[in-house]
Amino acid sequence: MDKQFKVDYYNPVQVSTDHAWAKVLDEPNQARRQWLIEHIKKILKEENILLVAHYYVHPDLQDLAIESGGIVADSLEMARFGKNSTAQTLVVAGVKFMGETAKILSPEKTILMPDLEANCSLDLGCSVDSFREAASQYPDHVKVVYANTSAAVKAYSDWVVTSSCAVDIVKHLRDLGKSIFWAPDKHLGHFIQKETGADMVLWQGSCIVHDEFKGYELAELKKERPRAKVSPSSVIALADVVGSTSAILKAARELVADEFIVATDNGMMHQLRLQNPTKVFIEAPTSGQSATCKSCAHCPWMAMNGLENLYQCLLDKLGEISVDQAYLERAKVPIQRMLDFTSRAPSPVTHLVPGIGAA
Repeated sequence: MDKQFKVDYYNPVQVSTDHAWAKVLDEPNQARRQWLIEHIKKILKEENILLVAHYYVHPDLQDLAIESGGIVADSLEMARFGKNSTAQTLVVAGVKFMGETAKILSPEKTILMPDLEANCSLDLGCSVDSFREAASQYPDHVKVVYANTSAAVKAYSDWVVTSSCAVDIVKHLRDLGKSIFWAPDKHLGHFIQKETGADMVLWQGSCIVHDEFKGYELAELKKERPRAKVSPSSVIALADVVGSTSAILKAARELVADEFIVATDNGMMHQLRLQNPTKVFIEAPTSGQSATCKSCAHCPWMAMNGLENLYQCLLDKLGEISVDQAYLERAKVPIQRMLDFTSRAPSPVTHLVPGIGAA
């Protein structure tokens, strides 16, 4: 039976809620949109700036990243791609921890973001002070944190994992006889504990988007579309594929099905449809406490990345990411452990784990 460490999200002593809000961006009209796209492309090319975008940001930003020689990927691949690039300036279209990860792996480069207040509920729900206090109660446990955490939390951890390698790394630690202090995603933690049987203490954080998916709503949609594959699930119990962002894309390409019900951030739909133009992708229904529609699963902080603020970021070099030097050096250690582990794996690490709060 796994142990739990409970966090009160509304207790300011444990978790600051100063930035637990998101701006709503206005969509530019078509003429302005085209003007912005052309001028953004021009700056990226002339100044040799690399745009790296997450799967969950606006389709226009994803298209710009690909067309300008950048990448659309998860947080780790975004940072790794940026590190290997010759460009000395990177623009990260995503949320703050992604910009921090890019800076940790490329400290010599300038890392910009369209909006530095684009955050993450998993990150906000796991402050460094609360994390250190909780982890200190389990001094014999290995501290393993999900990528969706601040540089400060990473600096006090032993391992950083993404959804695509989490199960494999925890299995490795289990085989070494280690107990795990896991933070912050409780859903991913529960799944890993079930898959590995590892002794784990779980932080009780969650992604506000993935918390909206409800099994009974999905079951009704499955009845309406019985041939559709589901990715992922109560959602997990109803799923045909449970996976990270990259695993979901892979499953959509390889599964013999022409319809898919997708239970993750709807920003993923753009790449799914681009890569599989003959297949149908249906957004899974949401009906959580904060849901206001039946299919509206989108991270409000990812939505803070738009054409207007991307243009201003490029034009005036706004939104530069900085990481405290003490945190930067220490945070690189657990990230490098993950990179070394995945590079040593006898075969590519592709174990499917929930895309719940997927990085």
